[in-house]
Amino acid sequence: MKDQKKITGVRIGTAVISLCLLGMISLASGYAENGWKQVLGPRTWSFPKDHGAHPEYRTEWWYFTGNLADEHASRFGYQLTFFRQGMRRQLPRPSGPWDIRDIYMAHFAVTDAAHQKFRACDRLSRSGPGLAGASLDGMDVWLLDWRAKMEGSRIHLYARESGMALDMRLISQKPGVIHGKNGFSRKGPAPGQASYYLSMTDLETQGRIRLPGSGPFISVRGISWFDHEFGSNQLAAGQKGWDWFGLHLSDGRDLMVYFLRRNGGQIEPASSGTLVEPDGSQLYLDLSAIDLSILEKWKSPRSKGVYPNRWRLRIPVAGIDLSLAPWVADQELVTDNSTGVIYWEGAVGGEGISQGQSVSCTGYVEMTGYAGSMEGIF
Repeated sequence: MKDQKKITGVRIGTAVISLCLLGMISLASGYAENGWKQVLGPRTWSFPKDHGAHPEYRTEWWYFTGNLADEHASRFGYQLTFFRQGMRRQLPRPSGPWDIRDIYMAHFAVTDAAHQKFRACDRLSRSGPGLAGASLDGMDVWLLDWRAKMEGSRIHLYARESGMALDMRLISQKPGVIHGKNGFSRKGPAPGQASYYLSMTDLETQGRIRLPGSGPFISVRGISWFDHEFGSNQLAAGQKGWDWFGLHLSDGRDLMVYFLRRNGGQIEPASSGTLVEPDGSQLYLDLSAIDLSILEKWKSPRSKGVYPNRWRLRIPVAGIDLSLAPWVADQELVTDNSTGVIYWEGAVGGEGISQGQSVSCTGYVEMTGYAGSMEGIF
């Protein structure tokens, strides 16, 4: 992990700022009920507009992950994520370009499975003047020269820093999926502890990546997953973190499940998932339909966090039984330059059974709250 330390240690001043921002975000969470719009029930979606920003809600993110391969079948994973965090509902009048309403953060990571290497970097900025932002009319979100922009049916991703780069084109092969029962994704029992959560689970992907010290760009192609989520008061008190799985099965099915973990180790009953069939139809999965077993764990040499590292995931109602493992054990992000959160996000693969047939699978897993609690941040 020398490479990641080198990249994330570039901006010492920004790391100090991020610690201050975490305190501001925690204060903002107590203000959410009075100042920010709440997720209380189903909404009417309108696309492509709703791929853009929703500034009436406090927290929003655009999340891309992908499993790729080059012409030699060498495997790569990537993550490019943009976060918007509202600091106040309205700017004072008159206001200037440096007044802060929203803070933008972004994380960029690449996994090189063949060489068992993982590299990550992160950024933070206010919006003005023109440093970061997100369109209200469709997907166009950026932080300096990192960008995710939709033009027609195609999404263009670009990020570059410290010798590492990503330049991708993505085209969805299935309709978008609205997660959650009745169209909104519950995160806790109280009103407002929910989000609006959209995914494109099957994005045909091609482009190029470059790794630090690797020389020219590497042409790659594969499959990506996009999550867009927004809300104002998602996590309940006592919720420490979450485990999220986004998986592509070789029979054309896609599967998303998440487990919210409480401080005592219990799983929040609002945890759920969605199964997406090859034709794009979807099945909502409540917690009782999902069975996850942790088979092995891995301890981070930096944070000392102990993360699950192999899993068995079963969805009996859908005839799914999968064994999963990371492509690289160490895919932990230390985001000193932005959120200050330490979490594991990485490429995984596996095999198993789906509807009585043998399948393989690829995807991504995100795990938070194993190296510091997420309580009060989201």
